[in-house]
Amino acid sequence: MNPLLPVSVCVAFIVTFYMTMKWIPLAKRNGLVGKDINKPGNPEVAEMGGIAVMAGVIAALLFYVGVNTFVFNQSVFIPATFATICTVLIITFVGTIDDILGWKVGLSQLQKPLLTIPAALPMMVINAGVSSISLPLIGDVNLGILYPLLLVPIGVVGASNGFNMLAGYNGLEAGMGVIILTGMGIVAYYTGSSYVALIAIIAVAALLAFLIFNWYPAKVFPGNGFTYMVGAIIACVAILGNMEKLALVAFVPYFADFVLKARSRMKAEEFGKVQEDGSLKKPYEKYYGLTHVLIDIIEKLKGKAFERDIVVFCLAIEAVCVVLGMLLYV
Repeated sequence: MNPLLPVSVCVAFIVTFYMTMKWIPLAKRNGLVGKDINKPGNPEVAEMGGIAVMAGVIAALLFYVGVNTFVFNQSVFIPATFATICTVLIITFVGTIDDILGWKVGLSQLQKPLLTIPAALPMMVINAGVSSISLPLIGDVNLGILYPLLLVPIGVVGASNGFNMLAGYNGLEAGMGVIILTGMGIVAYYTGSSYVALIAIIAVAALLAFLIFNWYPAKVFPGNGFTYMVGAIIACVAILGNMEKLALVAFVPYFADFVLKARSRMKAEEFGKVQEDGSLKKPYEKYYGLTHVLIDIIEKLKGKAFERDIVVFCLAIEAVCVVLGMLLYV
């Protein structure tokens, strides 16, 4: 095991925890709050908590690079690490703009993918990843220059925007990120990409620290800066560790959510219809999001569907997908 991993993980967790704790009152004082739509009365909650997670991830990665440079006199994998840092900074900046513009205004459905393209540039310019891919019935195909110029930006843009779709419930986004990146970190370690595993587990540590404040009832919301960032980190880890197949399987719930949302021309919201007792009902007659399907299933199983039930059910589905994806590397 990389001896810097435990210390780097601690740095990510401590910095994120401290920054989140400080950010919550600061955000409230400055009016950076959002309404918790899935609760009676729609209480106001601090927004844009992704800034704290970004700080934790970057602090831990810079700590890793600094110790390797000045203590161990090593520069191995530093370009890939800095490319990841640059991607995180660019994508969080775009997401923060979306947050500042507001939920109802925000960036348009066209602007979002266009403005997230620059976040792929760091991975593209270092020619990250392996250009050979395995296709069913065809075998290994070397894409050459098409891999960094085409597949890498598609991966970063697709993952960042896709991860931004299945959201809006306390603990959902952070929990999904923890499950996906934990699985990817384990696969990266056992396939010999220890530095990729380190990036993934650092992100997991930051997400766990944030989840303490974001779990039901949430004291802080992640915001689009968070969801774009976590999606982009997943893409970077998949590219650097040659784990595209695992990433695709892990995103099956997001693909399902996209298909359901497309039925409403991307206009339907993920939120449930809040009842007086705090339970949730399907907000539309038809299914326009994965959470709407889960609300119906839980109602039939338990009689009532509460926010925590929906989140746990969704996390369980994601865990199954990640395990299935991990089996592809056994």
